[in-house]
Amino acid sequence: MALGDLGRSARMQYHAHALAAHGVDVDLVGLEGTPLPRAIAGEARIAVHRLRPSTLRAHTTRVGAGYAIVALVDAARLSFRLWRTLKSLTRPDLVLVQNPPAFPTLVVSWFALRRTGVRFVIDWHNLGYTLLRLRLGRWHPAVRLARWFERRDARRVDANLCVSRSLAAFLESRFGVRQARVLYDRPAAVFAPLERADRERYRQALFARLGIRGGLVGFIVCPTSWTEDEDFDVIIDAVSRLEERIRGWEAVGPGRRFADVVILVTGDGARRAEFERRFAGLPARRIHLRARWLEPEDYPRVVGSADLGLCLHRSSSGLDIPMKIADLFGAGVPVCALDYGACLAERVRHGDNGLLFSTAVQLADVLFDLFETFPADQKRLDRLRAGARKSARPTWEEGWVREARPVLLPDT
Repeated sequence: MALGDLGRSARMQYHAHALAAHGVDVDLVGLEGTPLPRAIAGEARIAVHRLRPSTLRAHTTRVGAGYAIVALVDAARLSFRLWRTLKSLTRPDLVLVQNPPAFPTLVVSWFALRRTGVRFVIDWHNLGYTLLRLRLGRWHPAVRLARWFERRDARRVDANLCVSRSLAAFLESRFGVRQARVLYDRPAAVFAPLERADRERYRQALFARLGIRGGLVGFIVCPTSWTEDEDFDVIIDAVSRLEERIRGWEAVGPGRRFADVVILVTGDGARRAEFERRFAGLPARRIHLRARWLEPEDYPRVVGSADLGLCLHRSSSGLDIPMKIADLFGAGVPVCALDYGACLAERVRHGDNGLLFSTAVQLADVLFDLFETFPADQKRLDRLRAGARKSARPTWEEGWVREARPVLLPDT
């Protein structure tokens, strides 16, 4: 169960597919929106139930108490729709709930489905109260109440899965959870490295669709959900600084020309229109910034055709690791990631499978160094690619069997 756009809830889709592959009938519940991949929509053992979202918050610019009131109305409307859907289902043996959002997902499912013999498990992607804190501020009563609810729910369910060791340690030390089990985001089987010729052929077709002309062009993919915990200002500032540095580099000697580089920001979300307008105002001599929505079947090939992945996630809690990093590693693509703390080092090793940066200046320097000799000399990129390929194992399917199956299917 994921009270977000079900088509963009990849981890819950992977759970559903893995459970179905082990002979379990699955009711997958979430919100309407992005179409589901064929692997989910066409799976006979998975019954999909999509709810109409309540969107009052999307049409308000209020903050503070005003926003909290609107959010409560949204939650009440969504709670009723969720309750009605859950009560129509056959009684389950297992309820797996994605968090965040913590409210109203768990409280409604608890009262609708809680019976003797029904196990409840939370899969922690992040801490919901820290996301609310981005909008309302650290000491807002709604934030403190949300933290209390999350702590209570974490302790009363049967088991907890989470995406990092840091998050597991937090749940155990701050929320009093016993033995939170770490299930890292891993790449699904559709994310696989492309051979150099296939990669070049596919990216040239992609560049034509994006209106990019030229021969050998560097390609950076930046997967995103356009959410509040992603820092797009840093890429806008970095592109301006990088263009300025390139102009100085090209002016040093006649005939010098830096490679063209395309940065494709994928996905869709509420903030996309605002930043597309800002992207359009940037100088585009050598660095071409584009934003596009990709169909689920196209996305793995686009990722696999990139030279570098860019992650702009700035964790609200400092404890989560975005799934886009796993997708990139699965495709053999190294990651250039915004550094938000020690948790990220569990997956991204600077200089081995990726590079870390903290400011726009550092990002501009990293991109300049990587593409200064492109495409003639790609030794540094090749070393990072090798590290990314090693980081792709185990796959999601392998990791799920080892780490999640004992929690979700203890008797099989």
